[in-house]
Amino acid sequence: MRRLNTRLLQSAAVVAVVAAVGVASPAAQETPRTPWGDPDLQGVWTNRTTTPIERPDDYAGQEVLSAEERAELDAQAEANRDRPPPPGRTGAYNSFWLDRGLRSDRTSLIVDPPDGRYPARTDRVRESDAAFAAMRNGTEFDTWEDLNLYDRCITRGMPGAMVPGFYNHNYQILQTPDHVVILVEMIHDARIIPLDGRAHLPSRIGQWLGDSRARWEGETLVVETTNLTPKGDERLRNLVHAASAEARVVERFTRVAADRIDYSFTITDPASFARPWTAEIPMSPLGGEVFEYACHEGNYGLENILAGARSAEREQAAGSR
Repeated sequence: MRRLNTRLLQSAAVVAVVAAVGVASPAAQETPRTPWGDPDLQGVWTNRTTTPIERPDDYAGQEVLSAEERAELDAQAEANRDRPPPPGRTGAYNSFWLDRGLRSDRTSLIVDPPDGRYPARTDRVRESDAAFAAMRNGTEFDTWEDLNLYDRCITRGMPGAMVPGFYNHNYQILQTPDHVVILVEMIHDARIIPLDGRAHLPSRIGQWLGDSRARWEGETLVVETTNLTPKGDERLRNLVHAASAEARVVERFTRVAADRIDYSFTITDPASFARPWTAEIPMSPLGGEVFEYACHEGNYGLENILAGARSAEREQAAGSR
């Protein structure tokens, strides 16, 4: 009986302390801070998800999935893992190499336009997309230059570097008082972004990931990127959302919880789209490390694609005799 009374007294003491001090709800928790007072975004984060960039036709007019719909889509994705490729296709990585994640409650990553779809493309983009699709569906690879920058392990450009794909969608963020560094695991891109108010580079200087400048707007890190090289537009857009040399990309990072960064980007690219568009892609802790993405080590893709094209040409020539 004495032991029971002791436990009751201990429990009462704990309740009294909690009541006196108070326990902050998640909404009331303060944003973590760096030693110099900026919101702390540092850590290793992932944006993996099976939520598509565009809203599927089956969910037209529907922004949010129910819990039952999410569970069904995740089950479908699991059931379709490691299915054999169609006849005549070589297939690709199996699930050991993939890290697709799960569905979010949204039907698309694009949140503006409200229909969750890309805005209308310009004539220039429609024509080049058709030519790109024809090339990818055939074997007309005369040289390694016919392959895009992603195939050649050079870059995914912007905003492609920040869009989840099928693996390695992990990011390490580091901060100093006057810089932010975002290390992208996929292709091992590193974005070193000044925070000191300096002007953008002259417009004639294009770069693979553009010229980025950052600033704080309250609790949100805003990163503005210009000066994208036209080479990315020519060799990437059709595959990984690379923008044209005329584009302006504005990203927003907000630490809303210990285990979440709300991330979004808005693209204004009059050479490619009739209006700006915005995607939202939450980031959560990876719980691991970012590893070196040594893309060219053992990369037989370029060699085999070109060899396959030459083989197809020989077969065609032999059949025409």
